[in-house]
Amino acid sequence: MASTIIIFSCFIFFLLCTSHAANHTQANFLNCFLEATGGSSSSPSKIYTPNTTSFSTLFRSSVQNLRFLSSGAETPSFIILPSVDHDSQAAVLCGRRHGIRLRVRSGGHDYEGLSYVSFSSTDGPFAIVDLSGLRSIEVDAADHTAWVGAGATLGEVYYNVAAASPTAGFPAGICSTVGVGGHISGGGIGSLQRKYGLAADNVVDVRLVNAEGELLTRETMGEDLFWAIRGGGAANFGIVVAYKLRLVPVPPKLTVFSVSRTLGQGATRLLHSWQSIAPRLADDLWIRALVIAIGEAPVNRTIQATFQGLFLGPRRATLAAIKKSFPELRVRAEDCNEVNWVESTLYFDGRALNNTRALLNRRPAFNSSFKAKSDFVREPISEKAWEGIWKVMMEGEEEPLEMIFEPWGGRLWEIEDDAIAFPHRKGNLYNIQYFMRWFETEAAVTARHLRWMRRLYDYMTPHVSSNPRAAYLNYKDIDLGISTEEGRTSYKEASAWGRRYFLHNFEKLAKVKARVDPENYFWNEQGIPPYTA
Repeated sequence: MASTIIIFSCFIFFLLCTSHAANHTQANFLNCFLEATGGSSSSPSKIYTPNTTSFSTLFRSSVQNLRFLSSGAETPSFIILPSVDHDSQAAVLCGRRHGIRLRVRSGGHDYEGLSYVSFSSTDGPFAIVDLSGLRSIEVDAADHTAWVGAGATLGEVYYNVAAASPTAGFPAGICSTVGVGGHISGGGIGSLQRKYGLAADNVVDVRLVNAEGELLTRETMGEDLFWAIRGGGAANFGIVVAYKLRLVPVPPKLTVFSVSRTLGQGATRLLHSWQSIAPRLADDLWIRALVIAIGEAPVNRTIQATFQGLFLGPRRATLAAIKKSFPELRVRAEDCNEVNWVESTLYFDGRALNNTRALLNRRPAFNSSFKAKSDFVREPISEKAWEGIWKVMMEGEEEPLEMIFEPWGGRLWEIEDDAIAFPHRKGNLYNIQYFMRWFETEAAVTARHLRWMRRLYDYMTPHVSSNPRAAYLNYKDIDLGISTEEGRTSYKEASAWGRRYFLHNFEKLAKVKARVDPENYFWNEQGIPPYTA
């Protein structure tokens, strides 16, 4: 009982600083959770309060966007660290009973911090369910599947899949420290998407705790909920504690390559061609583009476009495929590296190819702030329009704003737009991510960066999708709109962002929400509310 007493002692001091009503609510929640999980006398602590010694360290452990540590947003009253599925069930049951809402954090990459802070105007207490303790990975190479805890990172998945089979892979994102839980539930784009689709397209089962505290699988939850949590943001509907993934075949040799061109080297013409070529390449070949302004303004400022690629085959076949489909890119043998699949994940993550254990490192790559926005492009942008875009980018600040272009086509065009909740399929040529990172902490600096990001985004309006201007959920953007009335978001209000993330699938998602969480317990500022006509 000693460690339980310590938790209560720390918590008593915390309660002295809160209102009487909040004291009662939070004390009851704590007592309920400890009782439901057997306390912590014989196992590591599963619940932390602001006066627990390790609370701050645990809270910051996977905060990827530092601007939310000084944004004035509300921080949690509790952090729950489940070690078994039942702990998440206890969090839901006790939270519902005692008025403590939950936010679910897997890897902490939520672009707007909504998995760990709150912008609610009601200032109600909330708890983070930090899934980092649920990261077991069980690979069945013979069955070509893997059960993966939602707290695992993509890097941990890649490492374990490759260790089990050198010819198995999983189609998901490039950043290895991203948590599986949020990445997959929002879609999950990556270098294998043209061959095998999104991460969410390759989920075959889940374990999910619903708003009633029940632990459900695909068989028991109903196909509509299983549909919704693949691309619709699982945290709107419950807590996914584990995914069963379909692994995909990869050859023993793959080729990665990278070439960069400035404006003086024909970058504009190449990018203009890339728009029509990249989505129509053979699906074994994936080529994305990354664009930044480089050099000192105003004299030496230019644009650099870097074309990164992956081919599912050896170097010679790669060069032949590019020569046939995109010869003007002029990729040379020395631009290419022959690798196995897991080494390709290291390459795109900017890590050394000979250190696969780096994929197990969960620490954030940067201690910084950032802002991102997204778009989808359905018609090629003209060379003249690109020249105008470059002018705006080169007028920007010294900190580079990067535009990342991910090609569509292949399997992404074959899957119907309502097959899962992720709707952005045929008709899209590519996705754009606008991304800016900075290391200063002053509020004025942050405000200046945000203004610059929004200026470029506004300038791009005529060149991207419209009615609605589509956005990608995993590049969450609260500029699209938020609700600050806890639990009271209306369907009409949420349409401001819901129709941009989910297009025509938004209404079905809200109807699923009405069935499985009619009281909107799993609320957040940019969530999906229950449908109302």
